[in-house]
Amino acid sequence: MKKLNRITANKPVMQPVRVMQFGGGNFLRAFCDWMFDVLNKTTDFNGSVAIIKPTERGDYTALKSQEGLFHVALDGIRDGALFSEINLVESVSQVIQPYKEWGAYLQLAEQPEIRFIVSNTTESGIIFSEIDKQTDAPPKEFPAKLTLWLFHRFNYFKGAKDKGCVFLPCELIENNGDVLKDTIIKYATYWKLEQEFINWIENSNVFCSTLVDRIVSGFPEDRKKTIEANTGYKDELLVAGEDYHSWVIKAPNNIKVELPFERTNLNVRFVDNLTNYREMKVRILNGAHTALVPVGYLAGLRTVKDSMDDDEIRNHVLKVLSTEVKPTLKNFSSQEIDIFINAVIDRFKNPTLKHYLIAISLNSTSKFQARLLPAFKEYTQKYGVFPKRIAFSLACMIRFYKGEFNDENIPLNDNVQILEFFEIEWEKVQTKKQTIVDLVTHVLSNVNIVGEDLRGYDGLVKFVSDSIININKIGVKGCLAKL
Repeated sequence: MKKLNRITANKPVMQPVRVMQFGGGNFLRAFCDWMFDVLNKTTDFNGSVAIIKPTERGDYTALKSQEGLFHVALDGIRDGALFSEINLVESVSQVIQPYKEWGAYLQLAEQPEIRFIVSNTTESGIIFSEIDKQTDAPPKEFPAKLTLWLFHRFNYFKGAKDKGCVFLPCELIENNGDVLKDTIIKYATYWKLEQEFINWIENSNVFCSTLVDRIVSGFPEDRKKTIEANTGYKDELLVAGEDYHSWVIKAPNNIKVELPFERTNLNVRFVDNLTNYREMKVRILNGAHTALVPVGYLAGLRTVKDSMDDDEIRNHVLKVLSTEVKPTLKNFSSQEIDIFINAVIDRFKNPTLKHYLIAISLNSTSKFQARLLPAFKEYTQKYGVFPKRIAFSLACMIRFYKGEFNDENIPLNDNVQILEFFEIEWEKVQTKKQTIVDLVTHVLSNVNIVGEDLRGYDGLVKFVSDSIININKIGVKGCLAKL
């Protein structure tokens, strides 16, 4: 079995770097990098991707070792039949860890061909921090790193208007392009950078809000040998995902010319307004994931497919969507919503996707705020009572963040402050310094955890507390039976 790299695969880098990408995780590689690879192979786009590690831990060792090459295995249903294909993605040409290679990171700003900036730093990634300083190399937050990169580019090219960039953030927050732009300008103002630079950000760069959709399950361990036998390469970065994909981009018409997706078979749409698309997708598809993860995991299941094969868990997710989320969607017909809900459930049932719940659990607290909290509030406003199934998923999330269940450790992955908060609160319960009710009260009042103070919802503290107590006594499925 050959080791995958550009020499063994005879795939030298042919294109200049035109895309800088913050993040090299499974989703971006199986979505954006795969799409840029399609553009290179089917159009005259002629651009490669430089991946920037947004956080300090790790340096994408495997990606560097394989010189940016990796395979994407796609599976789904086409015309009623199971469809599968494996693609070698060649679009990534450079990998930089700015915590170790700050100079190389800034030098990228000097490359005139770079035009597009892609990012996926999770819902909590586009934030401003007063701790970040202009003299940091690098600052902690992603927008701070990007502001310094842009400032270097602005100075190097003496404010040339044609050296601005097109930003395509993939974070699942509303108006992600506008939020990124505002955060960059906030850093520039905070650091007292010259007004000419701020004007250049405003007038010479294009910040596109986008909406992404593809289920990416990660490394297909169970199919690894079969796929490697098929490709002939040992690939540490092999990533599996569904055939279905959608990228909706709010952008001016000239961007459609620069990004010739319409000359491919890719499901990319350029639109004037993202609101309706985002509301449907985030509340149903992403909301389904967030409602499912802690419930399924505490029920002893480990993948989305296993969860969909379980009648109780599948019914819970379906009822969250059809009875609690659906009534909050105002801009679609009942039939349109039902079609999308059923499509989501079918996608979750995809037999070839091994989508681990623990992988989806990354930053579950911010995901609850972005995906389920809006429906929770609007349902309560409409009916005068809070939606019990969303509330039960919230209870499971709080129990999940104890970090263990049935004597098994749960590998939590969230903001350090969030994890420390839960560790302290659960330790107080363990040492009988507070009750479950006290813990729930503290959680529901913590805006960093749940988005806003939820203690005012009549009966919510009691319901969530009772649910956690009952999860410990009779298990998740026993609680779902009572719901």
